[in-house]
Parts: sequence; C-alpha cells; structure tokens
Amino acid sequence: MDAPHDRRPSPDALLAQMRDAEAAAARGKLRIYFGSSAGVGKTYAMLQAARKLHGEGVDVLAGVVETHRRADTQALLSGLPELPARAVSYRGKELPEFDLDAALARRPALILVDELAHSNVPGSRHPKRWQDVEELLANGISVYTTLNVQHLESLNDVVSGITGIRVQETLPDTFFDRADEVVMVDTPAEELIARLKAGKVYLGAQAERAARNFFRKGNLMALRELALRRTADRVEDDVQAWRSTQRIGQVWKTDGAILCAISDSPGAGSVVRSAAQLAQQLSVPWHAVHVETMVLRRLPAVQRERILRVVRLAADLGATTAVLAAQDVASTLIAYAREHNLAKLVLGREAPLVWWQRWLGGKSLARRLADGGADLDLISVATPRLPQPAPPLGAPGAQAQERERRWANGVRRYGLAAAACVAATALSWPLQWHFDTANIVMLYLLCVVGVALRLGRGPAVLASFLSVGLLDFFFVLPRMSFAVSDVQYLMTFGVMLAVGLVIGQLTAGLRYQAQVAGERERRARRLFELTRELASALQAEQVLQLAEQSLSHEVQGLVLVYALDDQDRLQPSPRQAALASADQPDMGTARWALDHGQAAGMFTDTLPGSAWLYLPLKASMRTRGVLALRPGSTRSVMLPELREQLETYARIVGQSLERVHYVAVAQEAVVNIESERLRSSLLSALSHDLRTPLAVVYGLADTLAAMPALPPQGRDMAAALRQEAQRINAMVNNLLDMARLQSGAVQLRRQWQPVEEVVGSALQAMQSALSGHSVRTDVPAGLPMVHLDAVLIERVLCNLLENAIKYTPPGSVITLSASMRAPDLVLCVSDNGPGLPPGSAEVLFEKFTRGERESSIPGVGLGLAICRAIMTAHQGRIWAERGTQSGASFCLSLPLGTPPSLPAPETEDEPEPTTAAPTHDH
Repeated sequence: MDAPHDRRPSPDALLAQMRDAEAAAARGKLRIYFGSSAGVGKTYAMLQAARKLHGEGVDVLAGVVETHRRADTQALLSGLPELPARAVSYRGKELPEFDLDAALARRPALILVDELAHSNVPGSRHPKRWQDVEELLANGISVYTTLNVQHLESLNDVVSGITGIRVQETLPDTFFDRADEVVMVDTPAEELIARLKAGKVYLGAQAERAARNFFRKGNLMALRELALRRTADRVEDDVQAWRSTQRIGQVWKTDGAILCAISDSPGAGSVVRSAAQLAQQLSVPWHAVHVETMVLRRLPAVQRERILRVVRLAADLGATTAVLAAQDVASTLIAYAREHNLAKLVLGREAPLVWWQRWLGGKSLARRLADGGADLDLISVATPRLPQPAPPLGAPGAQAQERERRWANGVRRYGLAAAACVAATALSWPLQWHFDTANIVMLYLLCVVGVALRLGRGPAVLASFLSVGLLDFFFVLPRMSFAVSDVQYLMTFGVMLAVGLVIGQLTAGLRYQAQVAGERERRARRLFELTRELASALQAEQVLQLAEQSLSHEVQGLVLVYALDDQDRLQPSPRQAALASADQPDMGTARWALDHGQAAGMFTDTLPGSAWLYLPLKASMRTRGVLALRPGSTRSVMLPELREQLETYARIVGQSLERVHYVAVAQEAVVNIESERLRSSLLSALSHDLRTPLAVVYGLADTLAAMPALPPQGRDMAAALRQEAQRINAMVNNLLDMARLQSGAVQLRRQWQPVEEVVGSALQAMQSALSGHSVRTDVPAGLPMVHLDAVLIERVLCNLLENAIKYTPPGSVITLSASMRAPDLVLCVSDNGPGLPPGSAEVLFEKFTRGERESSIPGVGLGLAICRAIMTAHQGRIWAERGTQSGASFCLSLPLGTPPSLPAPETEDEPEPTTAAPTHDH
C-alpha cells in the first residue's frame, strides 16, 4: 500500500488541474442523448429536460429540433423559444440549415441542436454540425444534442457489417468523449419495432423502407449492444477520472498501448478504425505509424495522398501519428513499438505471397514482425475488399501526364545505367593487356556502386547484370562470345553478380536514407536560420518580411502574414496586392482562425475545401496574427511531421511579433519615465528660482501704486504690473504643485468636513474673478460630511471656476452644484459657454494641454492636471462632459464614508452645543 505522501499530486499537476478547471468554467457544457437507432426517444428526452429547465427560468433556445412530424415530440417543442432556420441555396433550391451566427448573437444559456452527426449544406462555415456545436461550446453556450451509435467513426465498419448499410454521416469519437454528460436512451428491439409500426418513428413509405432494411430485429439488437457497451466504456472513464481526482489510485486494465501499422492498401482506413475501437475498449492510448520506403515514395501522387488521408483520419480518431522513412518496415515498426512501450501491434491482413516470393524465401510482414518482435502481441484485422476509388474529374489527363513523366524518368535512369556500363567497358578495353581479369571486375563493381549511388536500386540491378554480360563477352576467352572456356569464371560471374546486387541494394538504401536525412537537415536548418534572423529583427515589418520569405521557400508556394494593429484589426500583407483577385485569401476565415486560435482552411475542420491554410500566430500572452499559406504541394500540409513544423513556424513568428511589440513598449516607457523625470526636475527648479524675483516685482508694483505723486497713467501701469506678476505667480505655484504632487511630497490632511464650507470658501476666494459672470449654487441642505483635505479640494474648485471664467464670455452663467450619487458625493462646475472641443473630454486632464483658443487665453495647461492629481490622491475621480443644454460641465466625485457620531447631550433641557466650523487660510 502506498504511503499517503506518495499519492499527493505534484505542484505541476495541481496547476494543470486549475488551468483545466478555469478553461472548463469558461466553456459551455455538452450533454449528448445517446441511443442505438432512430426512434428510441432521444429528442423526446432532450425536450423533456429542456422544458423542465425552461420552467425553472433558464434561458433555453431550440436551435434545430427534428420532430419528424411526431405529435408527442411537436407538443413538447411548442412553448419553447425557437431559432429561425437559415435558408441556404444549393443546386437551385433553398434548404433550411442551423443559423450559427444568429445563435452566437442570441447567446442563450442553453441551446438544443438535434442530430449531431448531420452534414451541413456545402458553403456553410463548417462541413459538419458537430463543428458548429464546438464553436457554440467555445463561446460559453451549453448544448443539448442527440446521437445514434452508428454515427461514431470508430464503429462505422462494424455497423455496416451488421446492417449492410454504410453510414456516411459520422463524427470523431474524440468529440463524443469530450462531452460533459452522456445520457443513454434505451428501448428494446421489440418495442422499437412496435413503435415503427404505430407510426411513431417514421411515416408512410419511409416507415415501410425502414422496416424492410434497417429496422430488423437482429440489427436493432446488435446496435443496442454496441450502444450499451459504448456507454459503459464512457461510464468507466468517468469512474476512473473520479478515482484519479480523489487520489484513490490508478487501475490499469491492459498490459500496454496499441500501435497501428498503416499500409498503402485501400483498406488501411478500416484497420485504423478497428485500432481506434480497440484502444477505446481497452482505455489505452494508441499510435498510428506509416513507414515510407523508397518504393512507396515513388507511388503516384494520388495514392500517396490517400495514405496521408488515412494518417490524418488516425489523428482525428485520437492517435499519435508519425510517418517514418526507412528501408525495412518490420524492423522500423518493432523499434518504434519498443521505444514507445507499445505492447500490441495492429495490422491489416495481407494477401498471400506469390509463388516466386515463396521460392525466394520471402516472408510476410506479420511473419517478420513475429520473428523480430517476440515481445509484441500481433493483432491481424480483416480488411474489406474495397474497389479502387474512381479518379476525380480531370484526373485521367493528369494521371497520363504523370505516367509519361515517370516513364521518361525511368528510361533516362536505366539508359544512364547502361551507358555507365558501356563507359566502364570502353575504359577497361585498353587495360586488359596490362591487368588481370580480376582487376577488370573491380572496375565493373565500381560502376555498379556509382550507378546505385546516383540512380537508385533498379538501375543498379540492371548495371549488375550488364556488367556480368559485358565482362563475359569482351574480356573472358573466347572473346566476342558468351562462351566460357574456363569453368572457374562461372564462379567469378556468380560472385560478381551477387556482390553487385548486394552493393547496389545497400548503396541505394544509403542513398535513400541520405535523402531523407538531407530533407530533415534542410528543414532544421531553415528553422534555425529563421529563428536566428527573427531574433535580430527590431521592427514588426522586418519580422513579417523575413517570415514570408523563409516560409515561401519551405512550402514552395505563397505565404502571407497578417499582423494585428493597435485596434486588433488584421493588416493585409504588402505582397497581397500583387495577387489576382481569384488568388486572394479569405479575410473572414483568417479572422476566424485568429478569434478561435485554431487552424482553418485546407485539410482542417473549418472550410477544408479552401486553397489556403490559416494558422494563428500564437504567442505567450495572446495571438498576434494569422499565417496564410497556399503550398505548392499538399504533402507539406497533410504530412503530420511537416504540419507540426508549420505550426512551429507560426509560433516562432508570433513570439517574435510579441517580442518586438514589448520592446517598443519598454522603449516608450523608458523614454516617458526619463521625460517625466527631467520635466519634474526642470519645473521644480524654475518654480523655486522664479518665486523670489516675482515677490520682488509684486512688492515694487504695490509700492508704486501707493505713491501719492504718481500720475493716473502710472497708477494704471502699476496695477497692470501687479496683475501680471500675480498671474505669473499663480503659474509658478501650479508648476510647483504639479512637481510636488508627482513626487509624492504632498501629505493629505483629511478631516470630516461639511461640503457647504468648502464650496463657500472656494466662491469667496474667486469672488473678484467671478465679478463678470453670474454664479449660481445648488447645494442642498443635509448633505453628509466628507473625509477630505479642505485646502486641496478648495484648490480643485478654484481651478475649475477659473477654467470656466477663461473659456466663457462675460455675462455667462456658472453653476456650482452638489448631489448624492451613491456611494459618492459629486460636485459639478457647469457653464453655458461654447462647450468642449470634440474628443477632448479626456485629453484636457493631461499636463500642458489647453483648449482650442490658445493665443487669447493665458495659462500653461496645468490646472486640470493638478485637479486630477488631487482627486486621485483622495481615491476619487474627475471628468468632463457636455452640459445638459450647452456649455461644459466638470464633475468630481468623493467617496462617502461613515462620519463619526457626535456625543449625545446629557439632558434635554440643556441647549445643544454649537460647533464652530473649521476655518482655513487661503
């Protein structure tokens, strides 16, 4: 028994659980009503649960519900809000489809989406309805849906073998397994047949066809067993997950995972489905591997694409896929199985060997696997005899061109091999009188090695036979004939042929391995070079240019990088302008890939028929853009190894864009910090150095004005001098206050004060300046006291009043009001002047920012900035807005607290003590 501390999860595991919990909380919940066939009551049970939730106040929306005109089902649907269907044009007809965009805009708490495996009309955003459901879940919308067992991809072959009908609409088992809840709706076969006869499943001729074909008792019993087993597997997974969460301990049901060997036969897809089903039943992970030999590498492009599609099918079914380049399939599979600890190996049943293979001692793949991997369990799966798929339209001409090209290439290679043997003969002819025949043999063997190295295995075999024939004809007595005078030369010929064949095979294999290693080395070098170049890029434009150039060589096609601007909009690549309109990528698909963080386009689940592949540029903090590729060959997109490398490219580009962005942000922050520091130092120095001369000027102006002998003109000049000195002194005080506020040197002296006193003090201080304006106050009685620094708040009100005086004509009305807007007390200074400049409501509070008429209005633009700094220190805020009728309104809010309670009087007869309001020097 393990010690308790041994079962404690690691910190990484706890963090992973927390991340999974956060992701699950943001994601909608999926409930699947699962049954063995149509008519068991899945839709009915779904509607019953939905009506119950709707009665409890949950926002339920019927997105798409197929009632098949059943009266009971239609009665349950009535009363629930329904989403109108979207009409889609297809072949001249309007077909109703689920409106995904309307559902996302409506955003209900729960939506009903019937028939999960339904195929959408071509032209829809997703080819399958389960992909629509995936997008709903990603946007936080919970979904109730229905599914029959025959629509699971891993059971497709099993169902078709039982019923004789191959179901075309399927969905991956991985999506089924990700459901939060699966509700099994079960009905016995006899009862289901009775319901069909009663018209509760299908109506009319459709019911008769179903009774003759699908709805036979044996079929229904087998499908019911499959559904029950699949549900039991799901329940077992839930139990094991609960045990793992509760740290009870892990229970292993099998000895190891599964490895599926993907061959080039047409039935490879059936083998993959069987392996997926077996892995699901055993609750183990599984791998799917295709070993690509030199022979398979020379297959036509259509067959190679078919193999890669099977590899992609395995990945969709949850397998870890790989395409390995090697010479021997059996040894490669055994090595992969042992490296990944895979105990069971699933492969398709092979055709028997032909007579000459048995005569040469050849062995089947299963026999070689059994001989070389005694520790592996081999599982042979029956593969159906499927007809060869019909070539697509336009393919015969392309196939003819491909055959012609391959034939020309073969003729060239074999012709060069023959020419090499002739050249070796011409070189050896003058040497036969100086060297022994054994040395001539070495020259021919060297020729075979060279042919194998440059031209491959087949030309090397031809060169081996030609070398033996030419040696016999030209250099073995009697010359110019194939007769042999000495029997020992027969051994020479045999050894020479055997050595030539072996050397040719080995050299050709090494050549193939060198080609594969060279391709991998080139891909790794390109990745390294792109990473090195992007590391030195300092601007986003450089990152985009480098990425497009490097990836264009990698995929042998078009590459465009769309980066985000400051408003999170995708900016088109400069190279896009050179493309024709028909070749332009779809910006809507690119935006979808950006918003969902998933690949879209070619060979994906979203718009798979597109000629472009869209990969999100994911970085550490967020997605930085989209990489659009139109490869020259589909191999670079379908091959898992190359697809992963493209995604790696996309991540590197995204991280480079994020690095450049934050470098720019850091540089801007450093510049701003230094600018603010220099500005504060300069303002502080200037304000201190200017205070003394200003005080002298102000005193001299007062002295001049007090002289009795001064003429009237001189008195006016003295008064103007004193007014200007006072104005400059106010500016200097503002500069000094701003520097002190930014440095944090100002300490608030907060006391509980009635707001009426602060308003009265501010009006009294500005009395002379307000003489040319009409002032109104609206301060209701009974306002609570506020915890504030009365001197600083009075300064704020004075600055706001001064601002209103500056920017309104004489005679304007200035209103100072107070009101309660819980949990704050709001003071507003409003006027009926020209109002705020457009778009300046927030900019006006920045330092050294003024209104539009800067030439006629004095000031340096610090008054409102000081007001904001003071309000921030009070944990309040200040803002500007347009007046109710005209003009501007500046408001400040102060948080209300709980003022201290005054002591109660001792007796009722004694008069209440009067408290003098605190006074302040201004």
